[in-house]
Amino acid sequence: MTFRELHRPGDPLVLPNAWDYGSAAYLAAQGFPAIGTTSLGVAAAYGKPDAAGATKAETIELAEAIRGLGVLVTVDIEGGFSDDPAEVSDLVAALAALGVAGVNLEDGRPDGTLRPIELHQRIIEAALGHGVFVNARTDTCWLRTGDTRERVRAYAHADGIFVPGLTGLGEIADVAASTPLPLNVLHQPDGPTIAQLAAAGVARVSTGSLLYRAALREAAAVALALRGEQPPSIPTYAEIAESLPR
Repeated sequence: MTFRELHRPGDPLVLPNAWDYGSAAYLAAQGFPAIGTTSLGVAAAYGKPDAAGATKAETIELAEAIRGLGVLVTVDIEGGFSDDPAEVSDLVAALAALGVAGVNLEDGRPDGTLRPIELHQRIIEAALGHGVFVNARTDTCWLRTGDTRERVRAYAHADGIFVPGLTGLGEIADVAASTPLPLNVLHQPDGPTIAQLAAAGVARVSTGSLLYRAALREAAAVALALRGEQPPSIPTYAEIAESLPR
């Protein structure tokens, strides 16, 4: 089955996100047909800031390392690591040559603003045409700015649409019904179940940075138990991002 065919509204692809070779290999061994990467996990592994365009080389290196695991791979390339469509096109072409099946391409910027719609449309266009599934991510909910529906409509030339931070089932169903593209949402431990998301028309559920953050929690829990101390809670995205170099 192709990566595109795994996106079925009502029967969503559950996509775990890895941050290094070991995590990718372990997840692949659990029988998932596809795995993604998480930019936060990659950035943290290399001691660099997330969503700041600082991990292009590391992202390519990880994609090359995990391409032989026998699963489909989609790569988080933040905003394409450039505002130049030609540079984004070259990056996606390079990833396609490695056998990557998909990319996530976000419109959020490090300063909390959104990339202008017209520019992100051109960035999406540049990423298309390389045989890679282009998942257009809009950070309207994540950054609490902009118009989600406007962005979803504007990115309709992509292969899929990703709206992290979209959690209300009614709103999720409305967005899914408003676009011909398969809708991707981010799993929240206290949010809707996979069955509920399926009923709302979701085609893909990603774990984002959750698995990386949960792994940190489990590692700390084992270490703290040696001192007779209670385990910590799973750290938030903000807590991890704050700990990274600026």
